[in-house]
Amino acid sequence: MPFFTDTHAHIYSKQFKADQDQMLERCFGQGVQTILMPNIDHESIDPMLDLEQRYPKNCFPMMGLHPCSVDPHFEKALYEVENWLSKRHFWAVGEMGLDLYWDKTFFEQQQEAFRIQADWAKKYALPLVIHSREAMEEVITLLEKLKDERLFGVLHCFTGTVEQAKRLIELGFKLGIGGVVTYKNSGLDKVLAEIDLEHLILETDSPYLAPNPHRGKRNESSYIPIIAQKIADIKQVGLEKIAEITSQTAKDLFLLKKQP
Repeated sequence: MPFFTDTHAHIYSKQFKADQDQMLERCFGQGVQTILMPNIDHESIDPMLDLEQRYPKNCFPMMGLHPCSVDPHFEKALYEVENWLSKRHFWAVGEMGLDLYWDKTFFEQQQEAFRIQADWAKKYALPLVIHSREAMEEVITLLEKLKDERLFGVLHCFTGTVEQAKRLIELGFKLGIGGVVTYKNSGLDKVLAEIDLEHLILETDSPYLAPNPHRGKRNESSYIPIIAQKIADIKQVGLEKIAEITSQTAKDLFLLKKQP
């Protein structure tokens, strides 16, 4: 059985409260042995770290502030993020970024939080895990201004153009590919056909964005092979090659020392 890595999953979410352990057993049964967990805000820290404690060989936490959690008092939230980053190891700074889909009110604050967290990623030599919704050009423009040899990471849930993909790769970023690639009219199949496999990593964004045929239902990491198979079809290679290359890329990106 091929081994997969889910590089972005909110499996500590309340949506998994009733069957979290059973859900993880399904994941392991599908070969998904490594799961990276992005933080959202102060409320997600405890359940995320609890899951790491119970599954230390499988569940790896990040630390960051989601752009939708940025408000006029975001400095206080960022202080807590910085405090955690200073006292223990995390596998990335994230999930952070820009989101102009729901509300543009705090766009300036989102940009400032982006710059601050990018600086922390450089300071701690960690990858930056970026959320971008209706803000791809704004994210790339910020990265171009912040870029140096210390900045690297992944654009989570990438749904941009070939040109945007190539700009991100040039900036030292990988592309996180999830369930959207299985959607009929996403257009990602045409984009990924132009991008080398070595620049891609797999993710679910559980419990959101479930791949077909589960679209509209709760997503979970056990669906990673569905996403991988779609990419295998696009690239016209075997599923095991997708698993091997994307897992190795994730291992290198997140500096994972143990790989199943």
